[in-house]
Amino acid sequence: MLAAGVLGLCAATPARADDNGPLQFHEIETKYIFGFTEGSGIGIEGEKEFSIDTIGRFGKRDGRYAATETKFEFEYTPNQYIQLEFGPLAAGHYIRDVTDLDDRHLFRPSGFFGEIRYLLLDRPASPVAVTVSFEPVYRAFDETGGAPVTNFEFETKIMADAELVKNRVYGAVNLIYEPEMTRMPDGSWERESQFGLTGAVSFRLLPDLLIGVEADYYRHYDGTFLNTFTGDALFVGPTLYYKFARKMFLTAAWNAQVWGREIETGQRLNLEEYSRSRAKLKVAVEF
Repeated sequence: MLAAGVLGLCAATPARADDNGPLQFHEIETKYIFGFTEGSGIGIEGEKEFSIDTIGRFGKRDGRYAATETKFEFEYTPNQYIQLEFGPLAAGHYIRDVTDLDDRHLFRPSGFFGEIRYLLLDRPASPVAVTVSFEPVYRAFDETGGAPVTNFEFETKIMADAELVKNRVYGAVNLIYEPEMTRMPDGSWERESQFGLTGAVSFRLLPDLLIGVEADYYRHYDGTFLNTFTGDALFVGPTLYYKFARKMFLTAAWNAQVWGREIETGQRLNLEEYSRSRAKLKVAVEF
């Protein structure tokens, strides 16, 4: 529905073009054009940005399940190689009649996050641009069930992207390692980790509009260092990026789990560690 609305807006509003020529496809920052997969871009030196970034997860094996996490992000690029992000988190849970989860219906502040990104390789010096990021997160509530806990997560991500067709078609790959520790209500600590490999292609239909598709594969483990494999999942879905003003844009994506395994139960989809589908919506203003 969001994509259809944006496409309708684009059809009704003439795209910017030179008076004497066709549409102009200039260089674009790639960080947010791939949906859940991130591009290598870190913005212009001195640039600041505020955004609201929400990820929703929907559907378990039974009952009704919806969980969201929203980042209220402040982003700053102090120089051409480094970008900093930080801000509070808010979590929402709507859970009803789901096995092993308590019923909940609430939305509340849930923690804080910070992120540092470092640009390792950039175009045109390299045909592939590469950035590495480190993101520590503190949460006061369990992501899946919403129960009060003390959770610490530290995501490390390598992001690479390339122009497949200059200024028109882009491809990206992410490599993710995400360990976390959770202090449960009974005082015990649980340790788990996740490995992820994601890929996306984005097509620039108009100077300010890109649509694409991505595939995200995740493996879940008990233990901090990918110790005991417990299951995996593959998500596939469309992506959208639209810059609706000179300093404002939105990015959206939706993924469905098309394949997965639960090692303990042998179930076809992995709905223990993951959901049936997920969605992302980010709206940002630069200044």
